[in-house]
Amino acid sequence: MPIKACADKLKNELEQFGFPPVFPGDVEEREEEEESPDPADPTKRAKKTKSKVAAKTGNMTYQWDIMRSLGINDHDIRKFTDPQHWLEYFPPLAKEDLKSLGVRVDWRRSFITTDANPYYDSFVRWQFTKLKERKKIKFGKRHTIFSPLEGQPSMDHDRATGEGVGPQEYTLIKMKVVEPLPKSLSSLAGHLVFLVAATLRPETMYGQTNCWLHPDINYIAFPVKTGEVFISTTRAALNMAYQDFTSEYGKTQVLLHLKGEELMGVALKAPLTSYDVIYTLPMLTIKEDKGTGVVTSVPSDAPDDYAALRDVQKKKALRDKFGITNEMVLPYKPVPIIDIPGIGNLSAVTACDQFKVSSQNDKSQLEKAKEMTYLKGFYEGVLLVGPHSGKKVQEAKKLIQGDMVASGEAVLYQEPERSVTTRSGDQCVVALTNQWYLDYGEPGWKETVRNVLKGVRTYAEEVNNNFLTTLDWLHEHACSRVFGLGTLIPWDPKFMIESLSDSTIYMSYYTVAYLLQGGVVNGSTPGPLGNTSRADDSGHTKCGDTHQPCLVLLDCGIATSLTHFDLLQMRALFTAIVKGDGVQVADLMLGSQPCPTVEEYRRNMAELVSRGLQGLTRIQNVKVSNLFSELFDVLMKHKVRIEPNYTSVVMAIMVIDGLGRSLDPSLNLLEAVTPCLLHRARTQLTDYIVGS
Repeated sequence: MPIKACADKLKNELEQFGFPPVFPGDVEEREEEEESPDPADPTKRAKKTKSKVAAKTGNMTYQWDIMRSLGINDHDIRKFTDPQHWLEYFPPLAKEDLKSLGVRVDWRRSFITTDANPYYDSFVRWQFTKLKERKKIKFGKRHTIFSPLEGQPSMDHDRATGEGVGPQEYTLIKMKVVEPLPKSLSSLAGHLVFLVAATLRPETMYGQTNCWLHPDINYIAFPVKTGEVFISTTRAALNMAYQDFTSEYGKTQVLLHLKGEELMGVALKAPLTSYDVIYTLPMLTIKEDKGTGVVTSVPSDAPDDYAALRDVQKKKALRDKFGITNEMVLPYKPVPIIDIPGIGNLSAVTACDQFKVSSQNDKSQLEKAKEMTYLKGFYEGVLLVGPHSGKKVQEAKKLIQGDMVASGEAVLYQEPERSVTTRSGDQCVVALTNQWYLDYGEPGWKETVRNVLKGVRTYAEEVNNNFLTTLDWLHEHACSRVFGLGTLIPWDPKFMIESLSDSTIYMSYYTVAYLLQGGVVNGSTPGPLGNTSRADDSGHTKCGDTHQPCLVLLDCGIATSLTHFDLLQMRALFTAIVKGDGVQVADLMLGSQPCPTVEEYRRNMAELVSRGLQGLTRIQNVKVSNLFSELFDVLMKHKVRIEPNYTSVVMAIMVIDGLGRSLDPSLNLLEAVTPCLLHRARTQLTDYIVGS
């Protein structure tokens, strides 16, 4: 997708600024004072001189300038408005750069991963057809990070900022403006008007005492499908528009633009609270880029709310500044709603007193207060009010959220966990969109993966835990998009396969790429097999024009060289394994290295080889990959180092053994090399006898 985005930027710049483009500020100059030391005496203060320097005053980075910085002239830059040109221009340059760095690469396996390469395109179409046949790919509406500008989901690799960020679900609390409407909202007379606050703690709504707004933030009033009018920030309204809140998907009809200070002292009817009416009050720490800009206040259990409420109650000048009367704030006290063992039923009050929080601006002490109350409150807190009284907070949270949504007092709302910007510069939202997705959350599929993971040797417990954690949170993953380069979905070609989704098994394509493409990155010329591989309409691959079986040769792609000594060591090692001599295996691997635990090391290696061969009637039953894997365990345990080239060969043997057994379970490398070892031994013996 970045290639298509850059190509489109160039097109837009041509249309806007002509050819060659002249950007704002290109011809402007400014005077800049430069300091230069006195050459006669460098200890003296520098003198200030003035010089003319070219300065771009525009605050924008243009794609055309980026291309110029690469040394490409204007006439050639014009060619890059075609995304395909990028695929032809840059791969050869990247190859030369890697060569100049001394990187050793099997260039025969290079390939382009878009439909410009018919072989890779066929491979991906086949993969997705198989997934759909197995009902692993589904279609429907789901929440996803979305770029309004590009009109499609934004995956991690599409983002300039916000990689790894996902949707965050909130409960949107509807606080009804009490009629008659205040003067600032009088034009909305006849409508049900709500200030909507996004909260992660719906179970605390029993303790609401007021609503917070930032006096300097801009808010809008806009209609939603239900006929009601919501008030929030523009950013939050856009997220709602992409989640089917508004009549027209992705669009908001702005009825009013409002400054926070215009909404101070507005009377509200809030759900669940014991107070009949609460009022909007000023809070100066609200951020416009998080939530809706409307914050409901629960001073019993939120230290921020308690500190801010105490500020407004103590500071008459602050109340007067925003037209807040005593009746709007002084009678309101924190309401006990949750009991936390060891803290009490007014946790925020207790924590703020304990850490001596002086005001809502006392950030460090407030953080300590929140650390004390939030985690303990969630896991140990017990609800004191409402139909779910007596239940733990972690149990009651979802139940109360469900009750409020069912009664129309709240709605579910999502937005990005934090800011996400695409490579094209668009600010992302969370959208509810129809799309094809991989159902990674399917319980059966997850259980299969967990069982496979039990047989995977991760060496570090942390790695295994990371796999399990990822399995827990992984669910539906959008696999379709409409913008960029890639492979079209075989059964729905108006969509393109998202480029992380088509990369899940592409590593296996390296094993055959050189046979299919012969090192031609775009697959324009058939490789050694002469296979004109393409996928039919169902995504199934055809070999040439017939259905004759194809012989496919696989190799492990080693890029290393072995000395004569390495070869002798390898032969000796295999011979020792075939003989079952674990001590000799240990000594061959150790060489002249020091090893403080040499006797234990030899004993471990002897046990390993003995265990590997124990009870086997034929050498073909030895699983070389398993044997070498355990061998590496012993080496790591005793800190025995082996040469990198030697390691490469051993790893390659493990790969070939594992891959070979998957194709032919009867394959065994030890049985295959035994005749060679015996022949070598006989030759050496003959040479010795003749020499004697």
